Amino acid sequence: MIFEISSSELLKKLQVAGGAIGSNPVMAILEDFLFELSKNELTISATNLEVTIISSFKVAGSEDGRIAVPAKILMETLKALPDHPIKIETNAENFAIKLVSAYGEYKLSGDNPDEYPEIPREDNTSGIDLDSDAIVKAINNTLFATSTDELRLAMNGVLMHLDFNKVVFVATDAHKLVKYTVGGVTSDLTESIIIPRKGLNIFKNAIATSDEEKTQISFNNKNVFLKIGETLIISRLIDAKYPDYDVVIPVNNDKQITLNRSDFQNSLRRLVIYSNKTTNQVTFSIEKDKVVITAQDLDFSNEAREEVSCSYEGEAITIGFNAKFLVEMLGVINTDEVIMELSAPNKAGLLLPSEVEENEKLLMLLMPVMMNH
Repeated sequence: MIFEISSSELLKKLQVAGGAIGSNPVMAILEDFLFELSKNELTISATNLEVTIISSFKVAGSEDGRIAVPAKILMETLKALPDHPIKIETNAENFAIKLVSAYGEYKLSGDNPDEYPEIPREDNTSGIDLDSDAIVKAINNTLFATSTDELRLAMNGVLMHLDFNKVVFVATDAHKLVKYTVGGVTSDLTESIIIPRKGLNIFKNAIATSDEEKTQISFNNKNVFLKIGETLIISRLIDAKYPDYDVVIPVNNDKQITLNRSDFQNSLRRLVIYSNKTTNQVTFSIEKDKVVITAQDLDFSNEAREEVSCSYEGEAITIGFNAKFLVEMLGVINTDEVIMELSAPNKAGLLLPSEVEENEKLLMLLMPVMMNH
């Protein structure tokens, strides 16, 4: 295989694909990129068996071929070279690789491409095109609410539910739940898949480094394929049944409290310091136009109290929540004000942005902490 390309362009492509190379892979070959040259198109693949990234682009090729190239040494070499045309030659017999630049020659040993794991194929897929921004927003809104409990496999990812003209993204860890809906989608599908956390993080990074406005998402029963520009990212799906989330979302919430988001968040950040380190519990006593928030850690006799103004007309209610979870949720909402909807001290509370863009809807749910008297 022989081709020429600028060193910085090659490095850029490798950095995208390198997102799929794990730090301690189960097989040595997973520390490599797979290079495949066909005429003037070079395809670079990298995988950790869960997520695969493939990037194809034009080079000046003069001899087709395939080889597995050690990622670390190649990327370090390219980073240390200024932006210059380079030439890469490989030997199909002994997998030797030679990189020629204006400064000199660098030789490294590659691996047998036939030992590289098989890349999942896009067979029997169905899918949709979504705005790249909407996907990034959906990931940012939901990823933090996924569970890290390996026993709850389904909750280790985000549910993506296609429902004709809308896509619903849901994440929960049984304490908190986020449901983010993107409308205005043209599709005749109604299907659900669960995308693992690792795949979503890589999706997000790839979209952020691209300037494509649209991203194509397709899937079959094993993998999800995300195509953005010249890059294809494949993630294995979580094969589990997602819990029925609509059942836990309370509908008759007669108490609606409107608060300034950053005042509320800053107050909780201060009070959580004084809360019990296991539960992070803070207690809200909500009355007309104010919320009294208290925290205490009986083990150390620490306590704190603050008042936050709000607009609220209903009858007084006292309820306890995990302050850490609330701070996280408030960090995802980007409106100046937030709305809290409650019904009873032992029922889940809802947190909503005070306004939403057209075609989008964000709902966050938090289970109360049962208060100790």
